[in-house]
Amino acid sequence: MCFCNAEYFAQVLVLVPTRELAIQVAKDFKNFTKKLSIACFYGGTPYKEQLDLLKSGIDILVGTPGRIKDHIQNSKLELSNVKHVVLDEVDHMLDMGFAEQVEEILGSSYKKGSENNPQTLLFSATCPRWVYDVAKKYMRDEYEQIDLIGKKTQRTATTVEHLAIQCRSSERAGVLGDIIQVYSGSRGRTIVFCETKKEANELAMNASLKQDAQSLHGDIPQKQREITLKGFRNGVFEVLIATNVAARGLDIPEVDLVIQCSPPKDVDSYIHRSGRTGRAGRTGVCICLFQRREEDLLKQVEHKAGITFKRVGVPSAMDVIKASSSDAKKLLETIPPSAVDYFRKSAEELIDEKGAVAALAAALAHISGAAHIQQRSLLNSTAGFVTMVLKCSVEMHTMGYAWRGLKEQLGEEIDNKVSAMRFLKGKMGVCFDIPVDELSNIQEQWKDTRRWQLAVASELPELEEFPQEAGRGFSRFGNSRQGNFKRNGWSKNGNRGL
Repeated sequence: MCFCNAEYFAQVLVLVPTRELAIQVAKDFKNFTKKLSIACFYGGTPYKEQLDLLKSGIDILVGTPGRIKDHIQNSKLELSNVKHVVLDEVDHMLDMGFAEQVEEILGSSYKKGSENNPQTLLFSATCPRWVYDVAKKYMRDEYEQIDLIGKKTQRTATTVEHLAIQCRSSERAGVLGDIIQVYSGSRGRTIVFCETKKEANELAMNASLKQDAQSLHGDIPQKQREITLKGFRNGVFEVLIATNVAARGLDIPEVDLVIQCSPPKDVDSYIHRSGRTGRAGRTGVCICLFQRREEDLLKQVEHKAGITFKRVGVPSAMDVIKASSSDAKKLLETIPPSAVDYFRKSAEELIDEKGAVAALAAALAHISGAAHIQQRSLLNSTAGFVTMVLKCSVEMHTMGYAWRGLKEQLGEEIDNKVSAMRFLKGKMGVCFDIPVDELSNIQEQWKDTRRWQLAVASELPELEEFPQEAGRGFSRFGNSRQGNFKRNGWSKNGNRGL
């Protein structure tokens, strides 16, 4: 027995892949009109309320395939008279995960060759060729295709800047806080995308994150997911750490930064994730973390998405301090004069004891959470290392030339201190890492000459690409001179590498 009121069969059916997107679409419909009955059906919610809505009659039904299919199989929902069908995120809806369910749901609404089939509208930010082929079974022969990208090679929003930071997986949790602080600040909104639910939970609990963070993924109860999304939209917390459940369709305003913890194998996933920022005319930044072995995946994203990543290093200690100080100063401006009076005596005592500048600097460091900042490699984000640049007045054909230049002034012992050496673009120099505690000794010993200049890198310079063979067949300890990639042009210590 079908519970639908015969006079109020759903005229419009909208199918979406996630519960969060269903809620958003239904809300948008309700904002457009108060005269139509609009219902939203998805899993994780009681059936009774939905059955009551079916009995009273529905004009527009928005839902996820699983729950809609349940109602059809239980003979509670009739769709044979539906007039309009919308599939949002259609490339996902017609993929293996949902294709069977969609076929089952729409089976009674479509008759082959019939002029009375529903008007069908399919939407997605990404539409591979196969989507058009599969969609034909739901479309009339004279269907219209509207492509807002057209012949443009770039498939992502032009308002988004794409950056890539090389980072070992073991360092990822430690660098996230610094990246967010520099690129989004303590008040900006950030979405961090992970591949697994476990990783999302672990990063949300990461002590190095100065900002409040919560996780969002499929294992979290639906009610809590709704509370989490509402809190993020309303600015209750600043960082949302999510799986792909937040990648598609969701319109979350004023997201300043998107971080992808690794390059996705599916390029469309990168496009959807990066599309959470740079919306409604605002600019945004999307940062993709990658490991050395994921360089090819990064290039694949560049090629298929029509973008070019700007390779940058992890924020330096000075970058973090500047960003933290700026946030701390803004925070001081929000303190009411009445509260300041309570601390005036203590402030005067501190000024007498430390001096005004030193006392205020210490207070700013504490307020910003920047009292303990780790120096990190700009090459691969490893903690406890500093990146140096050695420039040469002539082009270097091999790394051996750079090693000779270093040893002339710093002696043979530099052999065990330098790692991750890379050619600068054009081979007019190299950059490399040294342990932070060796920096002062090296700076004291080194004297610039007409041929050689050595300095600490303030940002990641443009580098020569790795040769193709560097990623294939090399042992853990390299292929030359006691496990060092010195002469072939890569890392001095293969065991740390890149």
